[in-house]
Amino acid sequence: MPDLSVQVNGLKLPNPFVIASGPPGTNANVISKAFDEGWGGVVCKTVCLEADKIINVAPRYARMRAQNSKEVIGWENIELISDRSIEVWEDEFKRLKDAYPDRVLIASVMEEYGKDRWSEIIERCAACGVDGFELNFSCPHGLPERAMGAAMGQNPELLREVCSWVREATDLPFWAKMTPNITHITEPARASLESGADGIAAINTILSVMGVNLDTLRPEPTVEGYSLPGGYSGKAVRPIALRMVMELATMMFGESGAFQDRSISAIGGVESGEDAAQFILLGASTVQVCTGVMIHGYGHVKPMCDQLESFMDKHGFESIEEFRGHALRYFSTHAQLVERQREVREKKKQEREIGKDTHWEGDRFVEQSDMLVSNK
Repeated sequence: MPDLSVQVNGLKLPNPFVIASGPPGTNANVISKAFDEGWGGVVCKTVCLEADKIINVAPRYARMRAQNSKEVIGWENIELISDRSIEVWEDEFKRLKDAYPDRVLIASVMEEYGKDRWSEIIERCAACGVDGFELNFSCPHGLPERAMGAAMGQNPELLREVCSWVREATDLPFWAKMTPNITHITEPARASLESGADGIAAINTILSVMGVNLDTLRPEPTVEGYSLPGGYSGKAVRPIALRMVMELATMMFGESGAFQDRSISAIGGVESGEDAAQFILLGASTVQVCTGVMIHGYGHVKPMCDQLESFMDKHGFESIEEFRGHALRYFSTHAQLVERQREVREKKKQEREIGKDTHWEGDRFVEQSDMLVSNK
């Protein structure tokens, strides 16, 4: 039977499926439910020092369904980070680690630019027993006026500085969560890794406008008749997430191998074990799920584990590490694809022509003979 457990940055998870930061990790009650159902780990909803400034609105979600179907293919949210105080989270972190000492609990944190603020929140969460951190450099909406989230994550120099502060404040592993709302995701990721991040989490949601209601002529989701761009997630974003994870893995684990000891936690449209396998084949060690939980519930981790095991059985893989990154070798440039196709076509042409006696050559006689052997 395949072994789904993974060891990443010193943490051992029973499987690679992790609850992503967001509503499914919004308090101790739901986090407990996730652990009880068998999730490999949980990243809590993002915590900050001044939660009184966090005021959510309703409605704050919009869904895109497949045509002539109820299937949800896309999900937009304008939800902010946790509106619960750091003191409440400290208590719940302690209670969760007391109840689930062998389960992996990651604190997602986001703060304004300032060493004292980042040092304080890291030290306070670490004192509660969390196993690691995810730095939210990627929320696409809300609080940009405070240079938080994606507003910070789009600036590699800011990330370089903040990650160095975090590395100084803790020995626990931390992942830098990247925004996809940038031209080259590898640039902020490299800055984070060079300044001490143990891994990269990617991607967060894509800045979007879900649509305009043609009856009311208002954008959705509509709050008192008004809206704002939000974060797009769900299975529709998976191809974009796969591409960005591939780019990150190529940068981290490619020919230079500059960050071979670091990790990728992949996020973006994972709703099945087959989805997870694709991200792992592109270099991810873990896969995070948020929208999928909101659609299918916490118990969905069980069929995902079964599907991933079936994939591994089919290919004879006994562990996650055996196939992690396997598909990266098959990416190329367009010029190289043209040359590969030219070589294959030329070889096939030669094999076709060698059947005619007039094409035999003395200098290539052995090579040409070999072309005609059926059991090579």
